[in-house]
Amino acid sequence: MLRKFSTWLATMSDPTFATVDDKVPRTGTGHAIGHHGELLQGVFQGHGKRLIRGLITLPLPALSTNARFVPSSGGTVRVQPSGKTKARRAAKLALQRLGHSQLGGDLLIESSIPVGFGYGSSTADVVASIRAVVSACSAFLRPATIGRLAVAAELASDSTVFGDEAVLFAQREGTVIEPLGGSFPPLYLLSLGHRSASVVDTLKLPRARYTSAQILQFSVIRGLARHAIEHQDAALLGRVATASATISQQYLPQAGFETALQLSRLHEACGVQVSHSGSLIGILFDASKPEARRHLTSAARAAQAEGFGAVSAYSVFSDGVQP
Repeated sequence: MLRKFSTWLATMSDPTFATVDDKVPRTGTGHAIGHHGELLQGVFQGHGKRLIRGLITLPLPALSTNARFVPSSGGTVRVQPSGKTKARRAAKLALQRLGHSQLGGDLLIESSIPVGFGYGSSTADVVASIRAVVSACSAFLRPATIGRLAVAAELASDSTVFGDEAVLFAQREGTVIEPLGGSFPPLYLLSLGHRSASVVDTLKLPRARYTSAQILQFSVIRGLARHAIEHQDAALLGRVATASATISQQYLPQAGFETALQLSRLHEACGVQVSHSGSLIGILFDASKPEARRHLTSAARAAQAEGFGAVSAYSVFSDGVQP
């Protein structure tokens, strides 16, 4: 009896404990959402007052990736489509983390997320793949652990693994710099793609060299973001996003940004956000306001008249009917 209790206690202390029977592989599935760039991205003070690059991702549940993993012996992971090398690497890392490095398997990725524009397609592939492996192994990994594995698989990641929980995330270290005290306020998002926008290779972009003054700005903006999340203040969160996007214009200029700013003001939006390593621009509206849908619709018509090539409306963690 004592031996059984000791075994149970050991498994309870290990959050990655797996109960898989290696002789009877089972199919595992995983799901991950995309994003629409960031609400804030910059350099922040981390633990020990060390400066660290971090971001607050704007999740986009309407776009997602599903993964299916069928384990087999032999240690080789095969992936379809074959070009999803980051997802394959993530599956191998997850197997190793769970103590099943001897296993391989077949990994199938199906995604509705466009590639190369800042929607977080590669991170969604990676996170869904990790979750599929975890499911196949009848195991459990904390979101923070999945986040670290995602960074190991693709070098830079985002915080969509945390769902609607807002965090300031170190995208190249896979750690949470600061939990922001709650979930995102309900938002409507008007997504704008400029006709001149092109596919962006995130890992080939030079890292922004922020000035000392900008790093001080990020410290202030971080505090405002924390307040906005804690108090579910969509208007303040929009100002946070606009401030960050304006700084980003100096390093990765977005075609149509000034027009988007003007549309935001004219149609009573909360603010403008961008993909800091992509080509997306978003206009944010407070979904808790009864007039928000009307303002979003009028802004969408105006954006089309201004020549934006792709105009879409999304709901971000808001209840009720989609816009």
